[in-house]
Amino acid sequence: MSESLQIDNLDRKILDIITKNARIPYLEVARDCNVSGAAIHQRVQRLIRIGVIKGSEFKVDPVMVGFRTCAYIGLYLDNPGKYKEVINKLRDIPEVIECHYTTGNYSLFLKVYTRDNEHLREVLTEKIQSVTGITRTETLISLEESISRQIPVLSK
Repeated sequence: MSESLQIDNLDRKILDIITKNARIPYLEVARDCNVSGAAIHQRVQRLIRIGVIKGSEFKVDPVMVGFRTCAYIGLYLDNPGKYKEVINKLRDIPEVIECHYTTGNYSLFLKVYTRDNEHLREVLTEKIQSVTGITRTETLISLEESISRQIPVLSK
């Protein structure tokens, strides 16, 4: 069994705690898990090394920094096999915060934040739709983010 598949119950408990509060001190996690702070530090470092934990970052509320429109955009490509080339061009558009290669109607599905609907129109027409390989787009504007959470790591 590879090291990445060796996630035990202690690892899951640690992940459950730190995904709810990434700034929690290791000693507090250690108390909750009945182990030493050093053990928590070693476990977290191992989880980072094997790729279970991917980075640690502060989440910025887009609305609080002026990005009030969230939209999802489905992209149709003229040659879906060249999706990687399109993705490389989309990386240069800062308003695109997620891009997924998908099954179904769309080849790619984007999550985009813009200041307002006018800014969304500009991003769509001047940036996204001008990328070679994109033949058509469909846009859905999010009215409200009702759920946003990490995946559950503890078995129930």
